[in-house]
Amino acid sequence: MSKLLDRFRYFKLKGDTFADDHGQVMHTNRDWEDSYRQRWQYDKVVRSTHGVNCTGSCSWKIYVKNGLVTWETQQTDYPRTRPDLPNHEPRGCPRGASYSWYLYSANRLKYPLVRKRLIELWREALTHNSDPVEAWASIMADPEKTQSYKKVRGRGGFIRSNWQELNQLIAAANVWTIKTYGPDRVAGFSPIPAMSMVSYAAGTRYLSLLGGTCLSFYDWYCDLPPASPMTWGEQTDVPESADWYNSSYIIAWGSNVPQTRSPDAHFFTEVRYKGTKTIAITPDYSEVAKLCDQWLAPKQGTDSALAMAMGHVILRQFHLDNPGDYFINYCRRYTDMPMLVLLEPRPEGYSAPGRMLRASDLLDGLGEANNPEWKTVAYNRAGELVVPNGSIGFRWGEQGKWNLESLAAGVETELELSLLGRHDAIDEVAFPYFGGQENPHFRHVKRDPIVLHKLPVKTLALADGSTARVVSVYDLILANYGLDRGLDDEHCASDFSEIKPYTPAWAEQICGVPRQHIEQIAHEFADTALKTHGRSMIILGAGVNHWYHMDMNYRGMINILVFCGCVGQTGGGWAHYVGQEKLRPQTGWLPLAFALDWNRPPRQMNSTSFFYNHASQWRYEKLTAQELLSPLADPSKFTGHLIDFNVR
Repeated sequence: MSKLLDRFRYFKLKGDTFADDHGQVMHTNRDWEDSYRQRWQYDKVVRSTHGVNCTGSCSWKIYVKNGLVTWETQQTDYPRTRPDLPNHEPRGCPRGASYSWYLYSANRLKYPLVRKRLIELWREALTHNSDPVEAWASIMADPEKTQSYKKVRGRGGFIRSNWQELNQLIAAANVWTIKTYGPDRVAGFSPIPAMSMVSYAAGTRYLSLLGGTCLSFYDWYCDLPPASPMTWGEQTDVPESADWYNSSYIIAWGSNVPQTRSPDAHFFTEVRYKGTKTIAITPDYSEVAKLCDQWLAPKQGTDSALAMAMGHVILRQFHLDNPGDYFINYCRRYTDMPMLVLLEPRPEGYSAPGRMLRASDLLDGLGEANNPEWKTVAYNRAGELVVPNGSIGFRWGEQGKWNLESLAAGVETELELSLLGRHDAIDEVAFPYFGGQENPHFRHVKRDPIVLHKLPVKTLALADGSTARVVSVYDLILANYGLDRGLDDEHCASDFSEIKPYTPAWAEQICGVPRQHIEQIAHEFADTALKTHGRSMIILGAGVNHWYHMDMNYRGMINILVFCGCVGQTGGGWAHYVGQEKLRPQTGWLPLAFALDWNRPPRQMNSTSFFYNHASQWRYEKLTAQELLSPLADPSKFTGHLIDFNVR
C-alpha cells in the first residue's frame, strides 16, 4: 500500500496516468485545483475602506470579480509623516480582512422589509385613495387599523417590499404628520458620522429641511464622555494615534487598544522600544495588559477612587513637598486654579463653595466695562486683584484678549495659585463626600456625609456694599484631595497610609489596588511628566464610561493630567479612543448636514431625553432627585419627578 501511495504522489505531481499493482489504470486529473485558483482570481483591484464605527478608515485593496468582492488586502502606499515616526501602514485588522464575507452573508439585510399588517393596510388604502397622503390619513383615522399593526411590534412579521413602495409610504406618513401635528413631530436618527459623514448628512439634512428633529447619538449609548464637554466645552479633542509614539509614559485605562484600536496599536507597542513605560488599568486581563509593564486591576466601577488617590500622591509630592516649576507654572497659566470662588455661609456655622468671583462683583468692575459679569478674577503675585485674559467675557466686544497669554489689563502678570500666607482668616469649608459612611471622620447633614476642611480665605468688599470671603480654586482642590497643609485639619492626611479621603490607603479599601502600586504609578507618571514637560498620557475608552457617575471617573483622570501639565502637550494628555474621529472638512460639512444654507439654527434633541420621555420610560422611574443630591444642596428646591427636571 505504501508503494502505491508513493507512486501516486509521484505521478500526481507529473499530471500523468499510471497503473496500480493489479494493472488498473488510474488518472491524476488536476481539475480540482481550479476551484482554488478561481477563489483568488479577480478582474480588477479598487481602493476602498470600511464604513464602520471603529473610525480607523483603513485603506484596503478590494479584489473584484464579476462585480463581486472576492477578497481584500491592506494598502501599503500610505505617505510617510515624518522620519521620527513609524509608518502608519499597514492599517487594518482581521475584522476588516473578513469584511467582504459580511457583504454576502445570509444575515445581511439586502432588501427593505415592512410589517405585513402595515403593508396590507397601505396597499388597500391606495386602492381607495389616489393621493398617498390621503391613503395614510385613512389608516390613521381608524383606531382599529392603527392598533392592528402597532400591537404586534417586536414580534417579527416582516415581509419583503421594494424601495419605491416604502419611500412613498414614508413620504406620505411624514407629510401627514407635518400637516396634522407640525414638523417637529418628525424625529430621526442617522448613521453616525464616524461610519459615514455623507450618510449621516443625508438623514440630518432631510430632517432639517423638513423642520424635523435630529436626534443625537453619542450620549444615547454613552460613547461620548460627558466629562469632556463639562470640562472643556468640546467633544473629545484628542491626539491622532501616532502621537502615542511621542509619549514617555502611557496608562491604558479601560481602553483595550489591540482590540478596539487595531490599526493604531502598533504605535503603542513600538513606543515601548524607546523606553516608554506602559501601564494597563482594567479589571480584566484584556489584550492590552499583555503589552504593558504593569497591570492594575481595580474593582469594576471604582476607577474614580483610584484616580483620586493618584491625584493625592501627585499633589503631595510634586505640588506641596517638592513643587515642580513646570507643574506650578502650567496650572497658573492654563487652568482656572488661580481664580477666586465666593464662599456661601451656611446656618450650621461653616461655608460652602459657591460660584466664581466676577469682575462685576467688585467696585468699577476692576476697570472691565465689557462683559464684566463674564470675567473671572484672581490675585497676582503682588497681591493685587486682576482680571486675566481668557475668560468667556473676552470673547465678544474686544479683540486680542480671548487667549491664555499671561496678561491682565494689557500688563504681563503672574497669578497666585494659593491664598495661604496672604489669607485674612482660616474658614471651615464643607465638601460633599460620596464614598460611604464607614469612615468616622464625618459630620452629617441630614443623612449624607460632608467633610469639613480648613482653608485660607480673603475678605473682599463688593460693589453692592457687602463683604464676602473668597478662596482660590487651587486651595479648594488641595483641600478636597485631603492634603495636610499645616492648618490643623483633622480630615486631611499627612501620610499615604492614613485612611482618609482620598489617600492611597483609602482607595485600596474601595478599588482593591494595593496602595504601594498606587503610589508608585502616580509618582512615576508625574516624575516623567515633570522631566519631559508633559509627555505622560492616559489612553482611555468607553470601558470606563459605561458606569454610573462616569463623569467622575473621567474627571479624576483629567485632574491627574492637568496637575502634571500634560493636556495640550505633544505625547501627553488624554487620548479618548471612543468617539475620536477627526472631521477634517467640518466647515463645509455642517451646512450640508444641517441645511444651514436654508435655515438656522438646526433643531436637535438629545436622544436619551427623547426616548426617556416619548417611550414612557419615565412612568417606571423609581429614582428621585433627592437621592442624587449633594448633601450641600437644598432639597426643597428639588421636588418633583425626574421627568419634571428633564422638561425644565
